Amino acid sequence: MTGYGRTLGALVEQSKRLEQVHKAELDRGDWVVVTTHNSVYSIHVLEDGFYSVSGGWFDRKGLSPLKTTITGCTWGGSAVKLDIIAACGLCLEFGNRVVTSRIRKIHLIPFRGELVTN
Repeated sequence: MTGYGRTLGALVEQSKRLEQVHKAELDRGDWVVVTTHNSVYSIHVLEDGFYSVSGGWFDRKGLSPLKTTITGCTWGGSAVKLDIIAACGLCLEFGNRVVTSRIRKIHLIPFRGELVTN
């Protein structure tokens, strides 16, 4: 990562300035569309820390939509920011250990209606 410090302290400071979506900001039914360097992922917020994910690797493997968790985002190494779904410039890590290319854009689509369940 050009221009970024590689110490834990530098990563923490950098994380304060990132465009990001926190897990705690999301409600059941919300959608997050994440555009990475190589793919686009559609993430539908379920409940109890689970998400329905389509796009990118999941489409290529014929697994879309897949119910999974989201570990958080990485700077490309082993340090993971656990409290976020996505942050521009970082890589998204899903619960099945799939790690995306760097995130370029995030679009949050809040759920504005009543969920209908069968």
